[in-house]
Amino acid sequence: FKQKTAYEIGVRLVGSEMCIRDRVIPPFLLALLVFTFLLMIPPIMDVAEELIAKGVDALTVIKIMATLVPQGLGITIPMALLLGVLIGLGRLSSDRETVALQACGVSIYRILFPLLVLGFMATSVTAYVLIFALPDANQAFREITFRTVASRAEGEVKERVFYDDFPNVMLYVREVSPTGSGWNDVFLADTRDSDNPDIYVAEKGQVVLNAAERTVDIVLQTGSGHQVNPNEPNNYEIHEFDEIIIGLDPETVFPRAGPQRGYPELTIPQLQQEATRMSEMGMSPHRPIMEVHRKFSIPYACLVFVLIGLCLGVTNRKDGKLASFALGIGVIFSYYVIMYGAEALAKASMVSPHLAMWLPNLVLGIAGLVLLSLRAQSIESTIRMPSFFSKRSSNARTGSSNPLPFFKASIFTTPKRFGVGRLDWYVARLYIGLSLLAFVGLLGIFYISTFIDLSDKLFKGQTSGALLLQYFWYATPQFVYFVLPISALVAALVTVGLLTKSSELTVMKACGVSLYRASLPVFVSSLFWSLALFALSESVLANSNRQAQALNQEIRTGEPCLLYTSPSPRDGLLSRMPSSA
Repeated sequence: FKQKTAYEIGVRLVGSEMCIRDRVIPPFLLALLVFTFLLMIPPIMDVAEELIAKGVDALTVIKIMATLVPQGLGITIPMALLLGVLIGLGRLSSDRETVALQACGVSIYRILFPLLVLGFMATSVTAYVLIFALPDANQAFREITFRTVASRAEGEVKERVFYDDFPNVMLYVREVSPTGSGWNDVFLADTRDSDNPDIYVAEKGQVVLNAAERTVDIVLQTGSGHQVNPNEPNNYEIHEFDEIIIGLDPETVFPRAGPQRGYPELTIPQLQQEATRMSEMGMSPHRPIMEVHRKFSIPYACLVFVLIGLCLGVTNRKDGKLASFALGIGVIFSYYVIMYGAEALAKASMVSPHLAMWLPNLVLGIAGLVLLSLRAQSIESTIRMPSFFSKRSSNARTGSSNPLPFFKASIFTTPKRFGVGRLDWYVARLYIGLSLLAFVGLLGIFYISTFIDLSDKLFKGQTSGALLLQYFWYATPQFVYFVLPISALVAALVTVGLLTKSSELTVMKACGVSLYRASLPVFVSSLFWSLALFALSESVLANSNRQAQALNQEIRTGEPCLLYTSPSPRDGLLSRMPSSA
């Protein structure tokens, strides 16, 4: 080793770093794309579908959906980095490349260096998303939403045509102003209070948008209001007015889904001002303080995840990738459990709000350092240089060479001896294993994101852990319905990629097996997934969704919910559900 020149050592280290980055970056980008898309599925279904149904143009729909991406990236970048490190190092370990690096003098601490570079890059991007992009995107969502509500209200109301897009509000105008500033001769029926409906007749009217106050109102001028109780038709009231304002709830007019209002929209200076204001009023400023620290603690989780990913990904076992992947999901879940638990302790004044958001990084960071030290000792003690090279030398002496590590050499001796049945089983096993791996990981992402959404209710004492677990139980079929097709797609892509990279597809074609025949196990397995989804939708999905919606209503509002056990076609679908569900 001492005879090596500095140039040769530098080339070797740079080569190892490039090898590690090349193995980690592609799965990281793939995981980032898949995870972000998964988190976008609910708003796509809730927001985009309703926007399109209401006739909003495609460009506006795309703009609104783009404003929802930053809130997903703040969660998915650290998770994707952890899983990318686990998958990349898992491949290095299964191919014994980590053992080769150790044998060449590259310690596990040296392997950590290029991963930390990626971690710092991910930390910077996540910090930018949380500090700058997320507040701007949330505010843009509000502005686009309110502008669209107002423009649609004025632009889609036609002369002498009843307009009923506002829930429980019927609007009729005789003439629309040519300048687009309002309507003439307006009739409006407000039946939101079914016991006391209001009827208004006015000479003029228009929609007024107040973006600062986030309100949408219909202003009527010079008219009269009529009110009658259906139970007492003889009691008829009428009153004249010069101007009356009828407030509309934008969330009932437009999609309810979207970024949470409040602290996530505020910048760091605004949060600091809010903390000062609350302190001057004698209120606890823990919420804005924790929100400031959250914008920095979550980005630094990328470095903690890199450290833990290295400890879990570098292993001498060839079958440890699935276990490491599952452990990665557990690490992510543990991180958010600790974070929201610390937030609850801060609200109870048991932990400083300045420290609460950093507790997950401290706990998992210390655990990662301990694991790193143990992993370094175990790897150094298990490297066996003589046996490693003796195996290679014995193969060289005998002249045997098997460039395809996954296949038995006897399978490809001649086309006549080619075992198609063994090939089917090999491809099917590879595809099903990858499908299950992707399924478990993506399902875990849904559990984590749902827990993040509802955990504040748990830690505030507004709901119980048993109720939350019950909601997860009934929500699981819908999660499976979302995740299984994406898992099949990812598994098919990875399967073809692995077979292509190892030249196994080329060998199959050389032995007379067409691509159609080689892909038959993947097709049959995918057909099984399709039948499973069909059976799920026809058996338990409808009832479980009703149960989950009722439980979600109870968790969020605290109102008791009705659970459904035997839905009947004769019963109305929503006849017994809470109105807001």
